[in-house]
Amino acid sequence: MPTLVTNGISINVKMTYQNKHSDPSSMRYIHSYQITIENKSRTEVKLLKRHWFIQSGHGEIREVKGDGVIGKQPVLKPGEKHQYVSWAPLNTALGKMYGYYTFINTENLTEFEVKIPEFKLVAPFKNN
Repeated sequence: MPTLVTNGISINVKMTYQNKHSDPSSMRYIHSYQITIENKSRTEVKLLKRHWFIQSGHGEIREVKGDGVIGKQPVLKPGEKHQYVSWAPLNTALGKMYGYYTFINTENLTEFEVKIPEFKLVAPFKNN
């Protein structure tokens, strides 16, 4: 489970291959990921945007940008956590994801980026 701390914000990722939603014969590999965001800074922050890069095993990169995460823009006081689960489809058995979130410090209204650690998306039969 990769974890990365940037600007006092910890991002932890847990991945799961979704066998029941995947269909390798149709080149459809579904992965879910659980993200835990923890505010380890001394100030309140708000998550504004996400910017993901999803790379297939062939090197094709798809960008996903938008406001918040799964329709929310959580506000985190020091020590608070926010957790969510989302998913990503791939057309290859191997891939990876990485990116960043844009936060704002609610006290001084300064925006800053927080890196999301790169993590691999691997269908279980590729682990041999």
